[in-house]
Amino acid sequence: MKKKLSYILPALCAAAAIMSGCTKLDSPVHNQVLPSDFFKTPQQTAAFLAQAYTPMAQIPANAVFQNNEASTDELIVPTRGNDWFDGGKWQSLWLHTFLYDIDNINNAWNDLSNGIGKCNLVLTTLTTLPESNRPANYDQVVAEIKVLRAYYYFMFMDMFGNVPLVTDFNTDPTKITQSTRKDTYDFLEKDVEDNVEKLVEPAAGVNSAYGHMTKWGGYMLLSKLYLNAQVYTGTAQWQKAADAANKVILSNRYTLSSDFLSNFANANETSTENIFVVPFDNINIGGNSIEMYTLNYNNIYTYNLTNTPYNGFCAPTVFFNSFTDADARKKMWAVGQQYSSAGAPLTDKATGLPVILVPEVNQISNPADAFKFAGARSIKYAPQAGTSGDVNNDGVIFRLGDAMLMRAEALLRLGQPGPALTLVNQIRNRAGLTTPWTVTDLTPANLLAERGREMAWEGWRRNDLIRFEVADNVPYFTGARTPAKTQDAADKHTFIYPIPQQQLITNNKLVQNPGYTGK
Repeated sequence: MKKKLSYILPALCAAAAIMSGCTKLDSPVHNQVLPSDFFKTPQQTAAFLAQAYTPMAQIPANAVFQNNEASTDELIVPTRGNDWFDGGKWQSLWLHTFLYDIDNINNAWNDLSNGIGKCNLVLTTLTTLPESNRPANYDQVVAEIKVLRAYYYFMFMDMFGNVPLVTDFNTDPTKITQSTRKDTYDFLEKDVEDNVEKLVEPAAGVNSAYGHMTKWGGYMLLSKLYLNAQVYTGTAQWQKAADAANKVILSNRYTLSSDFLSNFANANETSTENIFVVPFDNINIGGNSIEMYTLNYNNIYTYNLTNTPYNGFCAPTVFFNSFTDADARKKMWAVGQQYSSAGAPLTDKATGLPVILVPEVNQISNPADAFKFAGARSIKYAPQAGTSGDVNNDGVIFRLGDAMLMRAEALLRLGQPGPALTLVNQIRNRAGLTTPWTVTDLTPANLLAERGREMAWEGWRRNDLIRFEVADNVPYFTGARTPAKTQDAADKHTFIYPIPQQQLITNNKLVQNPGYTGK
């Protein structure tokens, strides 16, 4: 895990030293680093760039992930007695009754806008340096931060629709207004297209670009942007989406890991499949806390944890049942009798009940003791012994399996099911499903279900459901679901989240999204 320490830790002190040393001083400076004295080595440059990456630590498990999963058919947060009610916010995500005053929605806004702001700070600093003081790889690092900023903006636009489009750190905050989704899309398309070829092409194996936005991460982002173009602009861009994903596939830099779950293991930096990750370290770089959010209280003894899990997130019954027993990906779920690390069956001390996790989640709220054990729990990111809320498992943002399924989806939309089928069957074969699909099997609905099984709890399900609903006019996202969710309003305003109350208070120029009240 040593490789992770240079990724983030020097960033804040380096950035603070430079920014505080930007004024002219009459006496020698001994406790600050001036821009003219910095960026002389790759290590100094990397330390300064790292502050643009620090907000990424919030993405894989916290508010952005939670809003993009708990509003879909693959993650539910039921109320167990008084646990996980929290003013009804978790239920509102599942039921699509969320309003503008939910703190988790505001947290997602803050996390993404923080990432954008940090990128703008880095870019403004770099682009205002005299040419003689610029780092040797100036064009490459500017391109890297622009494409990283485009990732933050992509997620921001995807969740909130019309968002402030700010590209200069010195922008007057009193003059910030919203741009249309189409304008943001156009900006992102140009910014990524203009910069993606300038990015580093990582060599095989673990390398200095690990955890950074590389050329292939840039093409993954471009494919995501084009794949969702119909949602954002009204005009589909399937061919462009297919071509961008194909750049990644044909790079021959990545291969499908033979063991699917190895991509999410405690030491997953050796994955041959992961393209862009958030490096975590359970001591120094926290943020990946999925084990705490999902595991039952008693699983502290299963995995020898040092903190009691929160007994929250679980898989809805229908989603869990979409995995067959032959599917190796079903191993990402903990169900059945739970055991201690020594192999003894666990009994809940508070109730005397055996700790048997059952897949059925038939109510969104239930005070019964047995309901504490309802729902399959995710162990896709393998729990780590001796941890208390943060694990070493690096958070996966982009990986090859996703690139293959994105290209397959685009090709299917283009009327090319043959090559699409080849890609999907490679994914299914890796999962141990040895009976290949035929062209008849490759329907949009089946492909969406396959994406669910492959990409479960990786933060893309809301994005996927909405895209398929727009393309097929089938209520994948807005439709009724068990338990308790009814069909959304006909205006489909839930495709985007409300502008959070705190943001409206802070900036009175922001306009609330249609379908939501509150200013």
